[in-house]
Amino acid sequence: MMSLEDRLYPFLTAYQQFPESWRLILGSAYRKLPPRVRFGKNYATYVELAESCVSWSVSDLEDYQFGEMRRILLHARDYCPFYRDAFRKAGFNPEEMSALTDLKACPLLTKQDLLQNLEQMSSTAILKKQRLYITTGGSTGVPVGFHLQKGVSRPKEQAFLEAQWKRAGYFDGARLAVIRGHVTSEKARGSIMNYDATRDWLMLSSSHLTNDRLPDYLEAMENFKPDILHAYPSAALQLAEYLERAGQQWRLPLKCLLCGSERLDLAQKRLLERVFRTKVYRWYGHSERVVLAGEGVTSELFYFWPTYGFVEFGLPDEHGLSEVIGTSFHNEVMPLIRYRTGDYVRVQAPDGDQKAEYPWPAVSEISGREQEFLVTATGRRVSLTAFNMHDQIFDGLYAVQFYQEQPGCAEFRYVSGPDFHASRLTDIEKRIRRKLGEDFSIELRAVKETEKTSRGKSRWLISKLD
Repeated sequence: MMSLEDRLYPFLTAYQQFPESWRLILGSAYRKLPPRVRFGKNYATYVELAESCVSWSVSDLEDYQFGEMRRILLHARDYCPFYRDAFRKAGFNPEEMSALTDLKACPLLTKQDLLQNLEQMSSTAILKKQRLYITTGGSTGVPVGFHLQKGVSRPKEQAFLEAQWKRAGYFDGARLAVIRGHVTSEKARGSIMNYDATRDWLMLSSSHLTNDRLPDYLEAMENFKPDILHAYPSAALQLAEYLERAGQQWRLPLKCLLCGSERLDLAQKRLLERVFRTKVYRWYGHSERVVLAGEGVTSELFYFWPTYGFVEFGLPDEHGLSEVIGTSFHNEVMPLIRYRTGDYVRVQAPDGDQKAEYPWPAVSEISGREQEFLVTATGRRVSLTAFNMHDQIFDGLYAVQFYQEQPGCAEFRYVSGPDFHASRLTDIEKRIRRKLGEDFSIELRAVKETEKTSRGKSRWLISKLD
């Protein structure tokens, strides 16, 4: 059953175009609705699952994971043509599983599989109206489309994120100042903020953080008085940098600073804690919502939620980093089984420096998702994380990549698939320009392939700037 949030989502663009007075009235009314109405009846189920599993024994966790794994594997075999064929070719029968270790006989899933088999991977047992189509380029610049499940994926994500944020000081009804790629204005000197009445959040631009606009940010947040700052690590670091450069101190008491979606190393975390004088909390997730990990209460390890999905780690490379491989538990619309995420982590050894708080898989480092920027002609820095569009705009493109040699202009390189039509380039350019703003010129160029990392992984950005 769809939540009210899922039902209203198609009207979000229209709502954002209403006069401010209308948005305040409608948004405030929506915010006062109980969570079971806004997020749906499944929200309470996932809140209970997230809160209760912290005290489960190892055997209870294994029993739960085995049951969920068997259920999702059987569903995939019976109702998803792609998995039925893949299991048959690999000689894998879910009914013969007796332990989670038997999963190693199940074939791995790649992003290329998603690109080529969207419909075949989707369940025939779930109505198409229950599908929520999402795309992501993640940290790679390879646009991948997939289906989440309405009434399930969003309330589940909300419940688990809130559960781990509470380890740092988050609470229900908290007022948040958010700097996470929100477009407030295409103009270089445009507005840096708007107010989201549906959540009582102050939405701030992450691409106007320049020395001369710093007083505007400080004034906006001091007037709003947030309980929590929620920001891309790159945005938080820019704000901290500008504060120190201007010789100013952060004056607002905060419960915590939430930093996700980009890599934040411990040295940078210590800097943010010093400047903002609060706890900084990190976590790891992705748009496909296969696995989720967050820091503990007292340790800085990332713990993978055992009731969210099942995580495996590939063999360590020469740097000691292992790929994250995950299986989603609750998305029956399009199960992702043994999905190679393309993200790499440093797995925590049982005898590692930090004592584990939970008997869950833990990692000490998340590699990739670097803080990458395009630089505009006026010196604004636009985070590449903000280009995760989550809609169909990059459909039909096998890879995309920005190439920049000088501030204010860049190439948008793309590799087109067989079904891509050049008539869509106008819309793509329009969307990119809206993200970058008026002080940036962009040129679209078709290429046979984009530049890769030494691991063969695609990259969002090739920058020749210092």
